[in-house]
Amino acid sequence: MGSPADLATWTAGLVTRSGEETERAAEAFAALLPPDTVLALEGDLGAGKTTFVRGLVRGLGVTGDITSPSFALLNVYDGKRQIFHVDAYRLTQPEAFDELLIWDLAKSPWNVLVEWPEKVAARLPLARWQMKTAILADGGHRFQLTLAG
Repeated sequence: MGSPADLATWTAGLVTRSGEETERAAEAFAALLPPDTVLALEGDLGAGKTTFVRGLVRGLGVTGDITSPSFALLNVYDGKRQIFHVDAYRLTQPEAFDELLIWDLAKSPWNVLVEWPEKVAARLPLARWQMKTAILADGGHRFQLTLAG
């Protein structure tokens, strides 16, 4: 496995073997994520999206509780950047993303982290980073980054 602090490792695909390892890797990834960028996290339930976000948000300087926005739909954190964590799973129309008012509230530097981005893809910028997550047969988790835009 390459270093989680190296962009080439993420585009090739990084495998973690535990939640703690996922969080540590995502914390290192935070230094690679440009400000004012959307990161779309795709993957099945249990593929590690929220665990990844928890580490990423910690890497961006947030020290308090970092929880899943499954029911709230949106959590906002202030660290080195303003961070919007969206769980779009329960959104039934892409237009519902607009009702979260993220683009009205975002002040640079910001990052928008979207779980289940396929539900709201029409409302996300084309120039976004995509992180595909998958559960491996041996129980590990694979994270592979695609840079768009």
